[in-house]
Amino acid sequence: MTEEVVLMKGNEAIAHAAVRIGVDGYFGYPITPQSEVLETLAELKPWETTGMVVLQAESEVAAINMVYGGAGSGKMVMTSSSSPGVSLKQEGISYIAGAELPCLVVNVMRGGPGLGTIQPSQADYFQATKGGGHGDYRLIVLAPASVQEMADFVDLAFKLAFKYRNPAMILADGVIGQMMEKVVLPAPRPRRTEEEVIAQCPWASTGCKGRKPNIITSLELDPAVMEQRNLHLQAKYAEIQEKEARYEEIHCEDAEYLIVAFGSCARIAQKSMEHAREMGIKVGLLRPITLWPFPGKAIKERAGQVKGILVVELNSGQMIEDVQLAVECKVPVEHFGRLGGIVPDPDEVIEAIQTQLINKQ
Repeated sequence: MTEEVVLMKGNEAIAHAAVRIGVDGYFGYPITPQSEVLETLAELKPWETTGMVVLQAESEVAAINMVYGGAGSGKMVMTSSSSPGVSLKQEGISYIAGAELPCLVVNVMRGGPGLGTIQPSQADYFQATKGGGHGDYRLIVLAPASVQEMADFVDLAFKLAFKYRNPAMILADGVIGQMMEKVVLPAPRPRRTEEEVIAQCPWASTGCKGRKPNIITSLELDPAVMEQRNLHLQAKYAEIQEKEARYEEIHCEDAEYLIVAFGSCARIAQKSMEHAREMGIKVGLLRPITLWPFPGKAIKERAGQVKGILVVELNSGQMIEDVQLAVECKVPVEHFGRLGGIVPDPDEVIEAIQTQLINKQ
């Protein structure tokens, strides 16, 4: 059976993949540049084919709490938004993390702060990887760099979310959400039956038939019990850090200089790397695929062989802090970024390597 190759936007790929892998429910609210997720689902009408619920909530706050309820019943549920909308969801995301429920949150980032611009940005890195809401919690954060990965990461995000009973996020920027590329969509599979949900999610609130009640909450008034719950969460996060860090390396074996970039910036950086090598500058690229857990060990290893590292981001400097922590001052780590929705071209990145790393030696 030949694979079907289609042309679509990254946002559209998210929607198609969700229907095909058997997602039970989507609850969202429109905001540029991710509105095509909800619009595509409305066009596909999966409630008529798979039974998937698609609902435009009255607000982002309502949407994330609908996700909370659906996740508590063991269902595969998701939401999507863009930067200011995700900010409104943060309280609910913290509740979901505290209750240890699996779900997917998609953030197609736009420029900020505030309402900012509808143009692309990567300035929500701190929000996604450092908690965002209140309390000591973590999200599993995947950073796609292509439309194909937008489709693939929906399934991966849910697998990781259910494996660790933890909310997962696909953190894309407006470039990846709006660009059109060829994509092979996942093979359709049916939604899980109620019996399968009960068997796979014994912790879920599924009607309390033949078992003791399951209580889904993040509330605990006994500080001693709450401390143990927090310690349990931290142990889980340590396991995720140890087992689930993902990254891609390109031409790193002989690299004298290393670029670290994610999302659309990684694509620009790859072209910069190719041009730099044509100029005789040995540049490699390390692309974090999981922003949390962050591939710090891999970056630390590469720091032992290169003369300097350039972190390329569509922000004023956020992921660079994690790179600096990983490198432990072994080599210079510099930042190059554009703000306000401006996307750099490859020559700007090469110039940054020359001026910030090579010429400073």
